[in-house]
Amino acid sequence: MARLGELERAVMEVLWTAGRPVTAREVVDALPDRSLAATTVLTVLSRLEHKGFVARDRNGRAHHYRPVAGREEHVAALMREALDTASDRGAALARFAEEVSPTEAAALADALTEAVRRRSDGEP
Repeated sequence: MARLGELERAVMEVLWTAGRPVTAREVVDALPDRSLAATTVLTVLSRLEHKGFVARDRNGRAHHYRPVAGREEHVAALMREALDTASDRGAALARFAEEVSPTEAAALADALTEAVRRRSDGEP
C-alpha cells in the first residue's frame, strides 16, 4: 500500500469528513490553516488518484473527488501492512492487544467473534 505524506493525509481527511464528492476548491477552503494554491491541491489530488486513494468524476465543468475507501478501511490496510512485516505475527498481535484500552479490547473481541462467525457460515 502506498504511504500518504502529511499533505496527502490532510486532503484525505477533508474527503473523508465531507461525506460527498467535493471540488478541489472545496478542499482548499477546508484547509484554512494552510495557504495552499489550488494548483498544489490539484497536484495532490492527482497523486492520490494515481495511488488509488481517490476517484475523480466530472460534474459539469468541475471535477469532483471522493475517497475510494473509507478512513477505517485505510487504517485496517495499514494495520495489515504493519502486521505483514512482523516475523512473529502472533507476538505482534499479542503486543498490540496489551496496548489497547479496555473499550478497544472489547470492540476487537466483538469484531473477531463476528469475523469467525461469518467465516464459519461461509461468508467472505
